[in-house]
Amino acid sequence: MTYPPTPDQPGQGGFQYDPYGNQPGSQPQQPGGYSPQPQQPGYGQPSQPQQPGYGAAPQLPPAAPGYPPQYGAPGPYGPQLPKGQAIASMVLGIIGVGILCLPIPYVSGLISLVCGVTAAILGGIAIKKINQGLAAGKGQAITGLVLGIIVCALAIIALIAVGSLLAMFGTAATTTTY
Repeated sequence: MTYPPTPDQPGQGGFQYDPYGNQPGSQPQQPGGYSPQPQQPGYGQPSQPQQPGYGAAPQLPPAAPGYPPQYGAPGPYGPQLPKGQAIASMVLGIIGVGILCLPIPYVSGLISLVCGVTAAILGGIAIKKINQGLAAGKGQAITGLVLGIIVCALAIIALIAVGSLLAMFGTAATTTTY
């Protein structure tokens, strides 16, 4: 922004460029007060008195269903719902699958069976709470429930297979003929 020349600045006079429009002292006066172009209001002084402060923010209408909320509107990001049971169900289901793959016959089958039953129970409880609106993590709860059921089925099949193999070889080893 430029200002009108002061008397202590020699060599500066006449017209000075002002990027903000017509302000007093920014353009030289024509002789006789004649102006070749009509003066247009610029960005200088406001024509109306300024209002004190901005006041309260306006209230926005609620967003239409199926659309995101408007800019500045409070969104549906309220308090986070707990999802501990859903996470525990999923983690136990994954652990059950991992333990089932271990080559320890009875131990891995029993531990994975316990993990699978617990994962299925926790997943079912978590889905019930999610449907009531008391919890979150529906995908994790469904994953835990499905993995729990699969691990239970595979663990029972593995225990039956190992038990039948041990029974078959165990009776053959104890039978002696004289």
